[in-house]
Amino acid sequence: MPTKLTLRLDETLIAAAKVYAHAQGRSLSVLVADYFAQLTHSVPPPPNAPALGKITANLRGALEGSGLDEADYQRHLEAKHL
Repeated sequence: MPTKLTLRLDETLIAAAKVYAHAQGRSLSVLVADYFAQLTHSVPPPPNAPALGKITANLRGALEGSGLDEADYQRHLEAKHL
């Protein structure tokens, strides 16, 4: 059941987030809910995994569910470097 949440943020940040949400075709509420879901459902790395930098760690899983795979990336690189 959806519940209202009030956040106090800088006006500039809110405006930029709204523009981003609109560009993604999603509501700001959905973006925030998805972000909270990622924070609370993070999967710990395997014990032998190398330590990730903060930025890299934040990007982990960002494309999950996008339907993209390594073949898509390979095609991108081939097109880029032709």
